Amino acid sequence: MVTIQLKAVIFDMDGVLIDSEPLWQLAELDVFHALGMPLTLEETHLTTGLRVDQLVEYWYARRPWHNYDKQATANAIADSVVGRILAEGQPMPHVLEALQACRAAGVKVGLATSSPMNIVNAVLDSLKIRDCFDGIESAELLKYGKPHPEVYLNCADSLGVPPANCVAVEDSFNGLIAARAANMQTVVIPAADQAEQARWAAAHHQFSSLAELKSLLV
Repeated sequence: MVTIQLKAVIFDMDGVLIDSEPLWQLAELDVFHALGMPLTLEETHLTTGLRVDQLVEYWYARRPWHNYDKQATANAIADSVVGRILAEGQPMPHVLEALQACRAAGVKVGLATSSPMNIVNAVLDSLKIRDCFDGIESAELLKYGKPHPEVYLNCADSLGVPPANCVAVEDSFNGLIAARAANMQTVVIPAADQAEQARWAAAHHQFSSLAELKSLLV
């Protein structure tokens, strides 16, 4: 049980609200392979939760390619993700149930994501959940994205709630680090094939789906 007075729940977006991680992976593979940079599906997991320009930097530092243009590459990946979300994006299980439970409990609801706003808007419009949030923050224009805590701190500030009275819901380790650094309570819902990894012990709670969020709202 959460031992603090819970006043807000702040959701990550990709992999928490929408099943977009496979869409990100396909977009990264397409763009990087077109640049002549070899990347495997398994390797895309290493950058889950990073801002798109940071994941481009990550791979260029390790496998540099010719004609490097960080922003153009980041834009190509983001545009591909937007197209895939609009064409085939699906909510994660129990999203509406979790959002409604937050409302019923009288807590504020925030969104804190590393994704740029064109992807945020695509998700909110595709899932028709824009009105569910009291505050929406993207790390797109911040100096640092996750695992830096700034986007979470900004979201708490926009909600008017101290970080210590917030619970952050994440699916990635980079996001979990960001939420912990922001001094928030944390819930992690990792992908099923990663659920047994020891690193999730860093979270205050590990759930198998958003259906379990209700247990923190009583």
